[in-house]
Amino acid sequence: MARASRRGSTSTRRCPSCSAPTLTQWVGDTAAIKVTADLTPLTSTQQVQLRTPNRLIWCLVTGDHRPHRLRWIHAWHPTNCPHPHVTDHQCTAPPTTLF
Repeated sequence: MARASRRGSTSTRRCPSCSAPTLTQWVGDTAAIKVTADLTPLTSTQQVQLRTPNRLIWCLVTGDHRPHRLRWIHAWHPTNCPHPHVTDHQCTAPPTTLF
């Protein structure tokens, strides 16, 4: 039952600082992490440039009758995946606080 409620906790909204469209949700089944991802699809070249040990690329599963869902990209992820791939959101707006 907890599994269904965790998957239902998806929120699509805009970043309060830079207004970029983002998706925040828990990703994973055994050891989940909370991810806020940009909703801008990336090309394969952009994925290579943006991927770092601390910035991952996610598969954004979409469908006509279901909400967006982020998935891990594993070694067995298909190379011809029909879903867009996105990355963690890193806000580009200047900070609004002094501390």
